[in-house]
Amino acid sequence: MNNCVTHTAPEPVFDQPWHAQVFAVTVALNEAGRFAWSDWAARFADTLKRNGIARDLDGGDDYFQAWLETLEDLLADQGAAPPQEVKALHRAWEDAYLTTPHGQPVHLR
Repeated sequence: MNNCVTHTAPEPVFDQPWHAQVFAVTVALNEAGRFAWSDWAARFADTLKRNGIARDLDGGDDYFQAWLETLEDLLADQGAAPPQEVKALHRAWEDAYLTTPHGQPVHLR
């Protein structure tokens, strides 16, 4: 009698690394006491409703874009991440990424 058990690799929880990163940052900020999870959940629900009115969200990039939007809005409301600073940092990372040779680490100037 062959008692072999075949195992299949579990499906990844997150489609993209940035999905996991924004999730982890949000959880860490909550655990650090930066906001109550109930406040986060209410804000996220509002964002999902607002973004899902025109179409169904598929649970991938669009879902995590809504997650990121909620986090950015929450941190902006707290004064921790003003939108103009977030935009400037985003542009700096984009410039650094676009000007870094393939295979090299990306660094902000």
